[in-house]
Amino acid sequence: MILEWLKLAVEKKASDIFIASGRSITFKINGVITPQNGEKVTPAEAEQLITGLFDLANKKMDKYIGAGDDDFPVTVPGVARFRVNAYRQRNTMSAVIRVVMFDLPNYKDLRIPEQVMDVAHENNGLVLVTGPAGSGKSTTLACIIDEINKTKNSHIITLEDPIEFIYYDNKSFISQREISSDTTSYMDALRACLRQAPNIILLGEMRDHDTISAAMTAAETGHLVISTLHTVGAANTIDRIIDTFPPGQQQQTRIQLSMVLRSVISQILIPDINHNSIPAFEIMKVNKAVTNIIREAKTHQIDGVIQNSSDEDMISMDAYLLKLYRNGDIEKETALGYASNVEQMQRQISL
Repeated sequence: MILEWLKLAVEKKASDIFIASGRSITFKINGVITPQNGEKVTPAEAEQLITGLFDLANKKMDKYIGAGDDDFPVTVPGVARFRVNAYRQRNTMSAVIRVVMFDLPNYKDLRIPEQVMDVAHENNGLVLVTGPAGSGKSTTLACIIDEINKTKNSHIITLEDPIEFIYYDNKSFISQREISSDTTSYMDALRACLRQAPNIILLGEMRDHDTISAAMTAAETGHLVISTLHTVGAANTIDRIIDTFPPGQQQQTRIQLSMVLRSVISQILIPDINHNSIPAFEIMKVNKAVTNIIREAKTHQIDGVIQNSSDEDMISMDAYLLKLYRNGDIEKETALGYASNVEQMQRQISL
């Protein structure tokens, strides 16, 4: 039964599938939650569907039973890959399933700008792709890794939980490790990969102080580290990193971060004029001014640097929204609805 729903989701180009007792099976299509029929799933049916996911993944349910939730990938040959989060709510089984296509996405088709893809040409340091959950960070990372694979002779190690996109060697040699099945944690995998002769490390998420510290050390020792945070905006991202460290270590962390950080790319998904989802970006690249701002704990000044550095391929989120509006990609209401400074956006639109 679950297999039919997975196939239908791919046919309808859904990004997510929701299964919960007492509700219809629901797809997210172009960012819109869309129930698929009027029939509500019973607790027994939900258990059957979600148990079927574990069977398709050939995975035991021990972690789910013990912890109440579990993340794992499911591959259906000829259909797609899926990232499953199964969880218990109100003593019944539920799941959210992300659809991940087999083919790696083309960044041009996804309207990812060249300024973002320039990350693929960095040789070392730390690059962060940030944004809320479901904003397309994993897809952007996949495009960047694919571009590196096409253009560089490197050893790329990806540390993911779970693995979403599958890469095949082109000019690069790629090792993909999945947390919990191939290694115990991001921290252990990051420590180990430094002994595996990497050039590029894709770290699925910087979740805690130890992982952030290890990632910065890896970037400091000549590797290119690409990772994500659930933050919006470069200033918030830098503050989040610094705040994970004890007060006595924060100044040293600022100095280290100012030396290794190369860029922060923040993204959100917004509806275009055809009600499809497209990304909008803030792009900050680290220049001398940003380096000094980080060291001197003046992150409130970063937005101003971004706004005044378009000649260095930086762009603020509001400027990007305005660009999308003027290009006819989004409606006026969308630009205003997602702008951080609504009054200024209104003035710019009226010019």
